Amino acid sequence: MKYTRTFGRVLSLLAAFTLFCSAPIFAQAQSYASDSASLGYSASSDDEQQTGSLLTIRKRVDEVNVLFIATDKHGRFVRDLNQNDFAILDDHKPPQSIVNFRRETDLPIHLGLLIDVSGSVNSRFEFEQDAAVSFLQHTLRAGFDKAFVVGFNTKSQMAQDFTDNVQLLSAGVHRLQDGGGTALYDAIYRACKEKFLKDRPDRPVRKAIVIVSDGEDNQSEVSRAQAIEMAQRAEVIIYAISTDDSGLILRGDKNLQQLADSTGGRAFFPFKMKDVTHSFAAIEDELRSQYVVSYRPADFDADGRYRSIEISALKKDLQVRSRKGYFAPQQ
Repeated sequence: MKYTRTFGRVLSLLAAFTLFCSAPIFAQAQSYASDSASLGYSASSDDEQQTGSLLTIRKRVDEVNVLFIATDKHGRFVRDLNQNDFAILDDHKPPQSIVNFRRETDLPIHLGLLIDVSGSVNSRFEFEQDAAVSFLQHTLRAGFDKAFVVGFNTKSQMAQDFTDNVQLLSAGVHRLQDGGGTALYDAIYRACKEKFLKDRPDRPVRKAIVIVSDGEDNQSEVSRAQAIEMAQRAEVIIYAISTDDSGLILRGDKNLQQLADSTGGRAFFPFKMKDVTHSFAAIEDELRSQYVVSYRPADFDADGRYRSIEISALKKDLQVRSRKGYFAPQQ
């Protein structure tokens, strides 16, 4: 009996020691999985409550991943470049080291389609719905990509949540009805915060929002700057297709251009209805024609501040388009 009690105490001590040692290891793995996915994301209080006391060790994340496009002087994609063809500055300094550089033509796409349903788009609304559905049919691959559809006027309405089922997405697009004011910035802000920041894929993906709108905003509670900041935090590229057919450069067009430029995307201003379809096709092509570079910034601090990104081509007549920066995590 004495031997049995002693042996039992030994087993209990071993079990306690194993639990004590394994908890921090698990915590480190959890912290790395959540932090390394995106420098633009900082955990919310809800997330911290869900993970609880397991997060006893946190790994400092100092690796930045940037998707970018290279085009020639005619605007055609250049797909055969390598790391030595580019110069990179992070916070105005060359990176400490380049971790990885590759041409990325087949990453999964996680897409948000935001369609303006305010009264100002009435004349072209049905055609734009059909063009959006055609885009989804040509772009999404079942079991690989996924998308959601939001209609917005004064408020945002989720017509179809994340799915790879194009039929469900198409039905969501055609359920949208036009009318009302325009809260474009609110729609972008909510899509990035409520969908993309909570979207935690287990592999690298392209995150993109495609906006179909005239770019005018008369109802949002957040500003354009706040919408851009949230997109940058979520590492979302914004593409915009203007519904303005006046032939003039209006305030809404400038809004769309700035949203796209700040996130590394592109704005399209089709004058004829058939050009809307061409704009969608150009976005599809671009999503399959990107490079990705991963690097460790020099003099990096997890202080939560904004850090600029500048990527330029060393070859003459080449243009590079990427997001303008990111927000470092705050610890």
